[in-house]
Amino acid sequence: MRQIVTKGIVLARTDYGEADRILTVLTPDQGKVRLMAKGVRKVKSKLAGGIELFSVSLITYIPGRKDISTLVSTRLEKHYGGIISDIDRTMLGYELLKRINTSTEDEPGGEYFLLLQRGLAALDAGLALGLVEAWFDAQLLTLAGQQPNLQSDQRQQPLSGDATYVFDYATMCFLAQPDGPYTPEHIKVLRLLFGQPTPEKLLQVQGIEGYMPPLQTLISTLRQQALPR
Repeated sequence: MRQIVTKGIVLARTDYGEADRILTVLTPDQGKVRLMAKGVRKVKSKLAGGIELFSVSLITYIPGRKDISTLVSTRLEKHYGGIISDIDRTMLGYELLKRINTSTEDEPGGEYFLLLQRGLAALDAGLALGLVEAWFDAQLLTLAGQQPNLQSDQRQQPLSGDATYVFDYATMCFLAQPDGPYTPEHIKVLRLLFGQPTPEKLLQVQGIEGYMPPLQTLISTLRQQALPR
């Protein structure tokens, strides 16, 4: 019987029957898979230790004839235990799992696995929650092809280093306006949020915390408008 061995991150889990659990798992090469973990809720289950939330595990499963496959074995490779250090960090961790789950079809590419892995690692490392969330949402928008125009304004003119701007959500562009809430510095940080592969590099920006509140609002609004919820 054919078995598939791959890495996985548990996105969701549902109790089934007396001791089983159905898992939704994101993999780098098999998309999203639904796995039946038989007997996993029993005290001595050999599967339980390898399917913790906020973890990367090596999993082996037998593909099912329908939409649920059978989990055969698990081995924990990396557990991001720092995420559960406080309630706010834990809740954002759950939210990242949910956003990946709702934003992807059954066959997401490996880039979604890498994004989630990097997001969990950033939470585990203690990075500021607002920074991690804004970066993560910006990356989700980019993968979905929904990133804003950060090079030219609504009139197709290059964004100026001297002007201030408002943002038009309908056109996904900035519009020059005196005393607008977005300065050239805000736009520079926004480019980094959308362009950097990991959020850790954003820590090199001096005073980044002061720029984040309006950018968090902007990115959150874009996500709610453009991505499934």
